[in-house]
Amino acid sequence: IERPICPPKKAIKRQNALFGMGNPLLDICAVVDKDFLDKYGLKPNDQILAEEKHKEMFEEIVKKFKVEYHAGGATQNSVKVAQWMIQEPHKVATFFGCIGKDKFGKILKEKAEEAHVDAHYYEQSEEPTGTCAACITGDNRSLVANLAAANCYKKEKHLDLEENWKLVEKAEVYYIAGFFLTVSLESILKVAKHASENNKIFCLNLSAPFICEFFKEALMKVMPYVDILFGNETEAAAFAQERGFETEDIEEIAKKAQSLPKENKKRQRIVVFTQGKEGTVMTKGDKVETFPVLEINQSEIVDTTGAGDAFVGGFLSQLVQDKTFEQCIRAGHYSANVIIRHAGCTFPEKPDFH
Repeated sequence: IERPICPPKKAIKRQNALFGMGNPLLDICAVVDKDFLDKYGLKPNDQILAEEKHKEMFEEIVKKFKVEYHAGGATQNSVKVAQWMIQEPHKVATFFGCIGKDKFGKILKEKAEEAHVDAHYYEQSEEPTGTCAACITGDNRSLVANLAAANCYKKEKHLDLEENWKLVEKAEVYYIAGFFLTVSLESILKVAKHASENNKIFCLNLSAPFICEFFKEALMKVMPYVDILFGNETEAAAFAQERGFETEDIEEIAKKAQSLPKENKKRQRIVVFTQGKEGTVMTKGDKVETFPVLEINQSEIVDTTGAGDAFVGGFLSQLVQDKTFEQCIRAGHYSANVIIRHAGCTFPEKPDFH
């Protein structure tokens, strides 16, 4: 069985071994009524970016309904799940992102601490902390994301600072969701090049079809440094279309993505595509394997938000411990299975994964 090639000096499960950087958002979840949806022109089940007309909505939802706060944002969700899977020691996972100096920023800091993630936020006062309102009616949820501060991350103001860069250097595995390509390409490239030059593992997620379509130049600048590429079936299809792969076969797409040019020749790129309840596809040498997901009854699914983030988190938790790629996938399937039984990207106190 192939193992990831890692430098021998690597202690298993040491602090700051996993590094994530992305958009920290505070998820504000509340059961709302139809009037509230209508007032802000929301569909019961949707995912949109906030516009001008949604600005007051974020204050109103807090005043009017019983809200639950969860630290969100794709990369932050993944590193949190990885930390949860690892349990001890605390702070194996590091996270960088930008927040505001405000109440929501304070909550994000507290939530990261509760999850035992070593979060180092760039704090600025130009923009408020990014939020995502999850407006729940019945078993539907309408998501409205307002990036705000998350969009203000600056390489020279945070990543380049000596004490922060030291944390980057401490890591062995790096993960960044494609969403961050819209924020700071230069930060991603600095981290990706560091990983490549030091034969460490750099992972990227395609994150959304719009990233593959509208941010393809940025995406392709980072691709030569990508050791592990994650995505789901819709993102894989969008990526294939933009690259002119001329195939809709997910295994073929995985192979073609694997063979795109790569800087660090010591590691062959691994491509991992999830397909919801269908099996997960992974390239292995010149083969592509499919791994079935865990069975679950429709009635046990609370909501599938965060399932993809959780899959990556489980995968990374084993990768950091130098486990086989098969074991990484098993852990990814386990965490995703747990997350879809809970609202949002939340989980029980301890995992039951062996």
